[in-house]
Amino acid sequence: MDIVQIINDIDAFVWGPPMIVLLLGSHVFLTFRTGFIQRKLPTAIKLSITKDPDAEGDISQFGALCTALSATIGTGNIVGVATAILAGGPGAVLWMWLTGVFGIATKYSETFAAVKYRVKDHNGNMLGGAMYAWRRAFEKDGKAPWWALLGGGAFALFAAIASFGIGSAVQSSAMTGIITSNAPGIPEWAIGLAIAIMVSIVIFGGVKVISKVCEKLVPFMAIAYAWGCIVIIGLNWEYVWPAICLICESAFTAKAAFGGAVGGGIMLALQFGCARGLFSNESGLGSAPIVASAATTRNPARQALVSMTGTFWDTVIICALTGIVLVSTMLANPDILANGTISEGADLTSAAFATIPYIGTPILVFGMILFAYSTILGWSYYGNRCVAYLFGKHGVRPYQVLYVVIAFLGAIGVGDLVWTVSDITNALMAVPNIVVVLLLSGMIARETKHYVYEKNLNERDETPIPVLESK
Repeated sequence: MDIVQIINDIDAFVWGPPMIVLLLGSHVFLTFRTGFIQRKLPTAIKLSITKDPDAEGDISQFGALCTALSATIGTGNIVGVATAILAGGPGAVLWMWLTGVFGIATKYSETFAAVKYRVKDHNGNMLGGAMYAWRRAFEKDGKAPWWALLGGGAFALFAAIASFGIGSAVQSSAMTGIITSNAPGIPEWAIGLAIAIMVSIVIFGGVKVISKVCEKLVPFMAIAYAWGCIVIIGLNWEYVWPAICLICESAFTAKAAFGGAVGGGIMLALQFGCARGLFSNESGLGSAPIVASAATTRNPARQALVSMTGTFWDTVIICALTGIVLVSTMLANPDILANGTISEGADLTSAAFATIPYIGTPILVFGMILFAYSTILGWSYYGNRCVAYLFGKHGVRPYQVLYVVIAFLGAIGVGDLVWTVSDITNALMAVPNIVVVLLLSGMIARETKHYVYEKNLNERDETPIPVLESK
């Protein structure tokens, strides 16, 4: 048995029924526990563009949201959707979408816990995430029990490792693939070097520089890509409703689509839809709360509401648009899969968008490059904070250097295998994050009732933020 098969078997195991039950079950449970917090999306969207200058924090609420979106709106929204369709059929799109709808409550809950238990370093910078929630939520007399330290350490370790895959190698590999397929004369090493330079310029400046870049980049790229998808849907208009029907039907039947070329089974659609949904919106992963903890906010509920809009924009809107674009285009051009040359998500995406005259390929290339680049920036901060938690501030610079090197290596020779490795590490970091959120769900529900449903969102949380001893 070769290494590729072993990795695929591990991926199938960690993303088997237990993980799907844990993930979707948590999404549904937290939806009820928070009183269907999804209905507060209009308030959350309004808060996301409202400044809170008198609150404590390092970056604005909008800056934190854009930084988180920069990490989530990436290749998962484009190539990830296509990969899910190839492996699980069109029905995987519906499961991705449902994962996003219910995942909004999980994103809210995990962010609430992270902001509630954030700390300051010796320079006054905000630190937070599942690792600090584990440590602070269960400590007594200033000491956390061993199992809480284990949970926090496991999350930080798996997240740091995952950042090299989901954040660096996967994104640079996707950028190289899309560029070389449309401009074959450009050598991969040159693309890798350009990526390394562009990433280095930003990430060595810290969270404030990253957030400023993302504040300008994310809204522009998201609106441009969404507009392009809407144009393509308009061109495929007569196939849009059949595509939606096929997506819904395939999610609940064992029927393979497009002559058996893709999908074939409810469990496959469920497995790949959920896995790619988590890869795309990261609800339950615990990544976005790391940067949300640095936001200026007067109480945990405000930033939790702002953060949950990220899942809405990422999966409920952008992934849904991508899925409809791909399936409707495949219905309009059934010969895309007829020659049997398409076996990877990037190939399917390129072929589908290329069928649209003039605008299809430019939209894809432009979107992929910007999405992947912004994801590299966002995940560099996540890994940075996790390494600092594990090894102290002296581990940050070596991590940043290695992160840039991995981005270069990903650009010159990593294929779809990295997607599989990223799926595995995503699952491993999701487990300790979901567990701590479930353990704290009573506190989250109680304080959500106070802040959100009893209309106390403007109330300031006066609990002192402790200063962490530096390593």
